[in-house]
Amino acid sequence: MIKMVLKFVVTVIVFAQILTPIAEAAQGRAVFYDPPYTKSACYGNQYETMVTGVRNNLWQGSRACGRRYRVRCIGPTYNFPRACTGRSVIVKVVDLCREPCNGDLNLSRDAFRVIANTDAGNVRVEYTPI
Repeated sequence: MIKMVLKFVVTVIVFAQILTPIAEAAQGRAVFYDPPYTKSACYGNQYETMVTGVRNNLWQGSRACGRRYRVRCIGPTYNFPRACTGRSVIVKVVDLCREPCNGDLNLSRDAFRVIANTDAGNVRVEYTPI
């Protein structure tokens, strides 16, 4: 009996760990900006390429600095064929995307290029904190 209960508990924990990232995923829009990727609100002139600025609701008064997201394109915002590459990218929050911000995430061109065709300009994404 104890073995059955233990097995059940382990199974529940494993499924909870698998499903937690899915539950935390959010959807929104992503745009991109061109290099140079400095000066950022979080890190000044420190240079990284896989970065993003976030809209005010994600910024949380700069508490988002350093947060990482796995971002995946899920479709075009506008009618653009083959906008998504099918890949995902991990980006680090380094800046606030000041209003008017055209996306929830303002990805570096390098990061955007991993997930979408830059000619699309604006895509729908799923992003998950990691």
